[in-house]
Amino acid sequence: MEPGASLNQPLSILMASGVPKRREGGVAAIIYNLGRELEKFGHHVTYVFQEDLVRPGSVSPRWNELIFSLRLGRYIAKNREKFSVVNLHAPTGFPYGLRRRWHRLAGYPPYVMTLHGLEERRVHVMRREVKKGRAWNYSLRNRLWHRFYHRPRFHWSIRTADGAHTYSRDVWSMLQLKYNLDSDRVAYIPNGVELRFFIPREYHDDGRMRLLYAGTWLDQRGIFYIRDALRNIAPRVAGLTMTFAGCGVPDQEILQFFGAELAGRIIVRPVIAADRMQELYAEHDVLLFPSLMEGLPSVLLEAMATGMPVVTTETCGMPDIVEHEFNGLLIPPANSSAIEENVLRLARSVELRKKLGEAARETMRRYTWEHAARRLETLYRRVLALENESPPH
Repeated sequence: MEPGASLNQPLSILMASGVPKRREGGVAAIIYNLGRELEKFGHHVTYVFQEDLVRPGSVSPRWNELIFSLRLGRYIAKNREKFSVVNLHAPTGFPYGLRRRWHRLAGYPPYVMTLHGLEERRVHVMRREVKKGRAWNYSLRNRLWHRFYHRPRFHWSIRTADGAHTYSRDVWSMLQLKYNLDSDRVAYIPNGVELRFFIPREYHDDGRMRLLYAGTWLDQRGIFYIRDALRNIAPRVAGLTMTFAGCGVPDQEILQFFGAELAGRIIVRPVIAADRMQELYAEHDVLLFPSLMEGLPSVLLEAMATGMPVVTTETCGMPDIVEHEFNGLLIPPANSSAIEENVLRLARSVELRKKLGEAARETMRRYTWEHAARRLETLYRRVLALENESPPH
């Protein structure tokens, strides 16, 4: 593509991630939502997901993402004249990023990385949790695997990027302060929320407290602290139940984790269709999401859009969206007492639930996919302009 040709014309954008292409949620849903809006602006978007380059079952799951990344680099190199810019979700971008750095004159399109969270935070958090016996997958073997396999892929995905898109301000800051990315090459762009989540909500004072956790069943999501808090809350709130939805593990695993003491309070809904998520939120009173490390969880934004009060941790992308006592409640990570205190506050005050829920809904009206895509488009064009100004090196 001729230098400068894409700066004022529709772009041809490749958006890729080493995840399955299903639209039900997660990274793929984010990519499809942003891509849909970019296409409305007149751009052409090509999507590449795991199945497009790695046949299901053809390689070990351990190496799936690495094989995808290597093949993605070759795919872009082969089709480089088709794209103005490539947007690759870390850590899949490092083979292409290295190739582009090594062959600056080969006409490879600029590489914009999307980074969901920091591996540095993962290490920081899980080192502390393993000392408490609350980390399932952080043995010495796991730590070595992470140190010599996972972290290098993220490191070089960052180091070789021409620009970066992040979902939280802590990642945005770290990319500049630690990885020396220029501020005009890094953009903090939170996700949007679909209009279908803006539904009416009634706040009832009927003695029930229906808590909801939605997402993958992981130790890093604060589940040990949920269990500790529920043991103290349950005797004090007769109408308490807690639903675990879309966790991706057998019901019995979750029920055994909470034990007989809480068995009557726990509801497991293993699979929730994406188009039924707004109904799930409507059926519950409070979202409890005390994750120890995240990017910016979609469930948090969606729940807030339905007018649902949220209790979440003051870390990662959550405090970028949630303002304590205004549109939600923020608690310290790894703190069961704070979960207990704030859930009890909400259980005892329908007025507080209504105040926080209504403010949450109004906050989320500003978070549209169109707005997110416009900011992403601006980042693409800014990176293209900077790359055209920079001499090859």
